[in-house]
Amino acid sequence: MDIRQQTADLRKKALGELSAIELLAGLESWRVRYLGKKSQLTEILRGLASLSIEERKEVGAISNTLKVELEAAFKAKEEALREQEMTSAASKDTIDTSLPGRPFPQGHLHPVSQAMNEIAGIFTGMGFQVLEGPEVEWDYYNFDMLNMPKEHPARAATDTFWIDTPPNERGWRMLLRTHTSPMQVRTMEKTRPPIRIVVPGIVHRYEATDATHLSMFNQIEGLAVDEGIGMADLKGTLHEFARRFFGLDRRVRFRCDFFPYVEPGAEMAVECAVCRGEGCRLCGGSGWIEVLGSGMVHPSVLEGVGIDSRKYSGFAFGMGIERVPLLRYGIEDIRLFYGSDLRFLRQF
Repeated sequence: MDIRQQTADLRKKALGELSAIELLAGLESWRVRYLGKKSQLTEILRGLASLSIEERKEVGAISNTLKVELEAAFKAKEEALREQEMTSAASKDTIDTSLPGRPFPQGHLHPVSQAMNEIAGIFTGMGFQVLEGPEVEWDYYNFDMLNMPKEHPARAATDTFWIDTPPNERGWRMLLRTHTSPMQVRTMEKTRPPIRIVVPGIVHRYEATDATHLSMFNQIEGLAVDEGIGMADLKGTLHEFARRFFGLDRRVRFRCDFFPYVEPGAEMAVECAVCRGEGCRLCGGSGWIEVLGSGMVHPSVLEGVGIDSRKYSGFAFGMGIERVPLLRYGIEDIRLFYGSDLRFLRQF
């Protein structure tokens, strides 16, 4: 058969079948049959090597022209079928433009971060400055400069996470800070009174985790040093904090306590949010839950940083951030803050 007639018949057959296809699924088999590696057109192109140069030019030109035409027809048919399917799908799924849009989920700060920001905001409103310090600390600042003797239980490996490195040239050892109080000493070394600071941050204690204790938690310490500061200033400051954070209806009480770096020392407790002072499992039946430890800065601590304790005095306090929202909302297990339960976290 003449090559021109053969390609003409192939063109007519291919375009006829292509025009009859109504679904995208049928296009692939057509492509394989007429443009694939084993198609009749491909066989014609492969047979060019057996022809003379003049025949090869003629047959090659006709075959390539047909191939380009079929590829263009295939592409046009594919685009037409895709547009047809989209139009059909759009006509079936009607859109009610009067419906409200789908809301995007909005995240928020973790409840512990919210509490830390709120507490820091309360104290900055009373004239305190917010500072931060290193989480890995020297025992000199964590213990020695805070009037804690060498035999103090907190220095034991069962209470503190020590860093496995040799001491420096001064004999200081590294540890994960057990409180943010070291920044009080660092600040007093570099700043002369008046001083009013609060120091939030993560601290570490080597202790068992339970409903009210964590081995890693957040804490905020406060320090005020100036002339004429007394115990009344400490109680007034902390009572104002409790009033702003817990509300006017929550009772607060102070009791004597001992801390090496303050004298005298006191703890502040807040009325239990669950039982309102009657006694429950959360407060251990006492009706009160301790919020923080505090006291007047020990004279030896002031003298250790070069501040004249005969002229200046000050008070200090420290509280666990996680315990504060426990008391405000009556939450019975501190571990809920770090359990990643969205049902719990979305309440705040």
